[in-house]
Amino acid sequence: MPERVQNLTGTGIVIGVTGHRNLLDSELSHLREVVRQFFEQLRAQFPALPLTLLSPLAAGADQLVASVALELEIPVIALLPIPLDTYREDFDNEKALATFEVLLAQCQLLELSLINADNNSEISDLKHARNLQYAQAGIFTSSHCHILLALWDGSDNGYLGGTAQVVSYHLHGSMPGAIDRRQSATVTLGLDEETLVYHIPAGRQNQPLSINKKCQWLTSAEGISYYENLPPVFVTQFSRQAEFSHDRIQYRDRIDADVPDTENDCPIHRQFIDADWLATTYRKRMSRILLITYILAALMGYSFIMYSDVMAKDLMIYLFLLFFLIGIGINSVANRREWHRQYIDYRALAEGLRVQSYWRRAGIVDINRPSFAHDNFLQKQDVELGWIRNVMRAVSLDGMLQPLNPNLDNINKVVIEWIGTSESLGQLAYYSATSEKRVRHHRRNQWLAASCLWIGIGISVLLVVFAHNLDGIAQNMMVAMMGVLSVTAAVHEAYAYKKADKELIKQYRFMARIFIAAMARIEKCATNEEKQRVLRTLGEAALAEHAEWTLMHRERPLEYSKL
Repeated sequence: MPERVQNLTGTGIVIGVTGHRNLLDSELSHLREVVRQFFEQLRAQFPALPLTLLSPLAAGADQLVASVALELEIPVIALLPIPLDTYREDFDNEKALATFEVLLAQCQLLELSLINADNNSEISDLKHARNLQYAQAGIFTSSHCHILLALWDGSDNGYLGGTAQVVSYHLHGSMPGAIDRRQSATVTLGLDEETLVYHIPAGRQNQPLSINKKCQWLTSAEGISYYENLPPVFVTQFSRQAEFSHDRIQYRDRIDADVPDTENDCPIHRQFIDADWLATTYRKRMSRILLITYILAALMGYSFIMYSDVMAKDLMIYLFLLFFLIGIGINSVANRREWHRQYIDYRALAEGLRVQSYWRRAGIVDINRPSFAHDNFLQKQDVELGWIRNVMRAVSLDGMLQPLNPNLDNINKVVIEWIGTSESLGQLAYYSATSEKRVRHHRRNQWLAASCLWIGIGISVLLVVFAHNLDGIAQNMMVAMMGVLSVTAAVHEAYAYKKADKELIKQYRFMARIFIAAMARIEKCATNEEKQRVLRTLGEAALAEHAEWTLMHRERPLEYSKL
C-alpha cells in the first residue's frame, strides 16, 4: 500500500504567481524582501498548511518569486504553457534563460498541452496562438491556486494573458480570447467571495510607479474589495483547512489500521480515504449524541409527567433538572468542538474527492479544460465551505503530477469500482441497499408512532367508559400513561426528523436511479470517449446531489434549547 503520510499539495495552500517580466532592477531587492515576508507571514499564521508555489518560471516576477520560495524550502511546480524546448526560445536574454534552467532543476514540471493548435509550428508562427497558450496557463493557475500573488503596477497593457488579464480573470472569471471556466451563477453575478489576490506593487522598465503604493489583499464580492490584512472569511477557510490537516495527522494510525490495504496509488484517492474515515467517525459521534439527547428529552418528559400525575415528590423535579443538565453538558461539548459541522464538511469533501479520483483514473481530467470539478461544487452554500473547494482544487494538482497506472487506471476498472456490477460492490449497490435499509427503519418508526397514538386513544376510551368505576390513583396512572405515550411519540418523531429519514430515502433512491441509468448508457457505448462523457455527466450529477445533501443537513444542527 502506498505511503499516505507524504506532504501532498492538496494538504496545504497553493499560491499562484503572475507579474511583469521586465521588473525594475532598482526594485528587485525590495520585492524579494516583500515576497519573503508574504511567505513567512502565511507560514506563521497557518503552520499546519504547507505552502506550494505554482509558477511558469518566466523572466521577471515568476523567477523572483520562485527563487524566494525555493530558498524558504517551499516546493515549486513549474507550469509550462508550451513544450519545454519551445518555451526556452521565449527568453529574451541568456541570464533569464540560465536562471530558468537553475530553477527548473529544483521544481516539479507540469507541462500543459496545446489548445487550438496541433503542433509547435503553429504557435511558433502565430503570435496570437502563442499568447493563447499563456492565457490558458493563467486560467489554469487561477483555477488551482488559493492565493494569486501579483507583482504588478495595476495597469492593463491589453496583452492576452498579461498580468492585468490574469488578475481580472481570477477576480471576475473572464478573459478576452479565452474560454471562461467559471460558469456558476454566483461568479457570473460578481458574487464570488473565494477569489483572493495579494497585490505587491511593482514597476516595470520605462514605467516606474508614480507613487509608493502599499501591498494589499484584493477580493471579488460585489466589485473589488481591498484589505490591509487577510480578509476574515479567508482566515476561516484556511483555518478549516488546517483543522482537516490536523485531524488527518491525529488519526493517521487509526485510519491506516481501519482502511484495508489497496493497490490504488491515486493521490486523490488517498485524500478521499482520509476524508471518508473522518466523516464516518464524526457521524458516529453525532449519532450517539443525537440518540442520547433525545433519550434525555424523553426522560425529562417522563419525570415531569410522574411529578404532575403520579407522585408529586421533589425527586422527580431533581431528576428532571439532572437530565436537563446532562443534556446541556453533552451538547455543549459537541457544539464547542463542532462535531456536526465537521461531519457535514468532511462528508461533502469525501464525496467531492471520490468523483475527482474516479475522473482522474478514467482519464477524464483534461488539464486544459476550463471547467473543473471544484468550480461549481457547493457554490450556493456558506462561503466558509470554500475550504472544501480549496482542497479539491489543490489535490487535483497532485493527480496531474503523478502518472496514471495503466494496470489500475482505466475506464472499465473505474466503472466496476464506481458504479459496480452484479459481482462487485459499487455506488449502485450502496445506494440501493441503503435506501431499502432506510425504508425499513422508516416503516418501524411509523409503526411505533401509530402504536403510541392508538394505544393512547384506547386508554382515553377506557377512561371515558369506565371513569366512574376507577379510583383516582388508577385514573392518574392512565393519564400518566397517555402522557408517556405522547412524549414518546413526539420525541421519536423529532428524532426521525433530525435524522432526515424521508429525505434520505428519496435521495438514495434518486442516486440509485442515476447510477442505473449511467450503467445502461455505458453498456451501449461503443468507444471510450463515449464512456468518458457518461462518467463525466455522472460525476456532475453526483456532485450536485451531494451539495443538496450538505445543504439539508447543515440546516438541521442539533440545538438542545430548541428541543
